[in-house]
Amino acid sequence: MTSRPLLSLAIPVYNEEEVLPLLLAQLRELLDRPSFPSTEIVLVNDGSRDATPRLLDEAAARDPRLTVVHLSRNFGHQAALTAALDHVHADVAVVMDADLQDSPSIIPRFLEKHAEGYDVVYAIRASRQEGPLLRFCYRAYYRLLNMVSESRAPLDAGDFALLSRPVLDQLRGMREHNRYLRGLRHWAGFRQIGIEVDRDARAGGRSNYSALRLFKLAIDGIFSFSVVPLRAMAAFGAATVSAAVAYAGYTIYSKLVWGDPPQGFAALISAIVFLAGVQMLFLGVIGEYVGRIYEEVKGRPIYIADRVVRGDRWTESTFRSTASYTTVTGGGEPVRSGSST
Repeated sequence: MTSRPLLSLAIPVYNEEEVLPLLLAQLRELLDRPSFPSTEIVLVNDGSRDATPRLLDEAAARDPRLTVVHLSRNFGHQAALTAALDHVHADVAVVMDADLQDSPSIIPRFLEKHAEGYDVVYAIRASRQEGPLLRFCYRAYYRLLNMVSESRAPLDAGDFALLSRPVLDQLRGMREHNRYLRGLRHWAGFRQIGIEVDRDARAGGRSNYSALRLFKLAIDGIFSFSVVPLRAMAAFGAATVSAAVAYAGYTIYSKLVWGDPPQGFAALISAIVFLAGVQMLFLGVIGEYVGRIYEEVKGRPIYIADRVVRGDRWTESTFRSTASYTTVTGGGEPVRSGSST
């Protein structure tokens, strides 16, 4: 029995019954190479409603390298990624998605850069298989985020990355709820480098990231790493006040000099409606920040683990996660219980 894996793979899974067999086959092909380091695979079932939970349990029963974390419901991609990182054993972890858009064949390139002394090695998407509109939105968003963020994250870099122990420890200590892990990863610092990769199309099924979920993730990135929206509100307010003072001065001047103040009932109503709309918009921006404070103050866990199915390759003494949990062996017998944070 190996005392501890040298590498952990952290993979969130949600309704991936079509892709999962292919994913596990590609991972086993990579891990079975004689030169590849001893590796565990941590798969987090994020409340899947298809056959994914059964397939994961069956795979864990066959392969002792697998650890399957079943969340009590769907908590979202970023929460599932957090759960995966909480349950890894090794001092080096690779974060990737289950849809095979992040190709396992890139992992050896990550390990080469890590051997050179880098703590974070992330994938830069040189090309994507999505439609032109979605590709444009992605490119525009990353550049907008860099414009408004105090921390300039690398462009076109997603969650697919290698993380060393110092970075893992820092990410585990960041328990904020509206999570944007690729931003937290960059904010943590340490030695980081990106490598260009071609992002593949999904191996099967359809994306679980709807337009609304993508928009929420984008909003989380902006509001988690920038106060520019608040400053923009203040700047716009100052400009509006200045314009109002200038117009008031013009009105007084017209009355005193020409004896006839400017007319314009329609313009007045338009200005009032416009400013009312701006106020509602600004209240919404403030509400986003206040809502995030509210979520943090409640102190609820980021996720709740229903159970953890583990192979028997890695000893219990090597478990270094910050979460307590319910553990069951490949045969399904519980050996420890608790709640995740």
